[in-house]
Amino acid sequence: LPDRVIITGDLARLKGQTGAYENFKTLLTPIAEKRPIHLGLGNHDDRTHFFHTFTAPVGSGLTIENKHVVVAEAGPVRLIVLDTLFRVNVGAGELGLSQRGWLETFLQTSDDRPTVLFLHHTPDSDLLDTRPLFEILRPLSKVKAVVYGHSHRYGFSQVAGIHLINLPATGFNFSGSQPVGWVEARLTAQGGELTLHTIGGNRKLEGHTQRLSWRA
Repeated sequence: LPDRVIITGDLARLKGQTGAYENFKTLLTPIAEKRPIHLGLGNHDDRTHFFHTFTAPVGSGLTIENKHVVVAEAGPVRLIVLDTLFRVNVGAGELGLSQRGWLETFLQTSDDRPTVLFLHHTPDSDLLDTRPLFEILRPLSKVKAVVYGHSHRYGFSQVAGIHLINLPATGFNFSGSQPVGWVEARLTAQGGELTLHTIGGNRKLEGHTQRLSWRA
């Protein structure tokens, strides 16, 4: 088993019904009994139904003006799972002023441990407040990477030395050229190794490892 599991949103299908979360929780139980699982919220989630189903320890975290945020220490790296759910079953996402304010204060007052952010929505194309988010992140060299999903695409890019890691879909893809699967991450103070494990779709990159070096 991995040391921990992070799922970056769309925990339920379409409208985040309570029954979907109850089923999801049942599926997670064998892992949750042995390892921490950190859950983010996406556009197909319903925050009220999520909170009704998931209480500590699975999915536990901070609540910031109706946002679900998780902070976890993973050896030499700090992990922050953010909440970009804007409206249920609406494609666009947003961190919001209160969550951005909390994030800026937290990052400025925390130690210099390499930090990786996790969110659901794709920066620039679907996250409404991408610009103010990166205004916070750019000058803080401790922020090394932003991990997200939503697009059902797998890929890597950079902005100002910050790695952008687009996770593949875990259920179904929008294009036969894209994999369906999950990513195993080995993170250190210097960088990371991310290995793709496919369960469907385009499986040509099965087992491929992308090596990243953190910005100074």
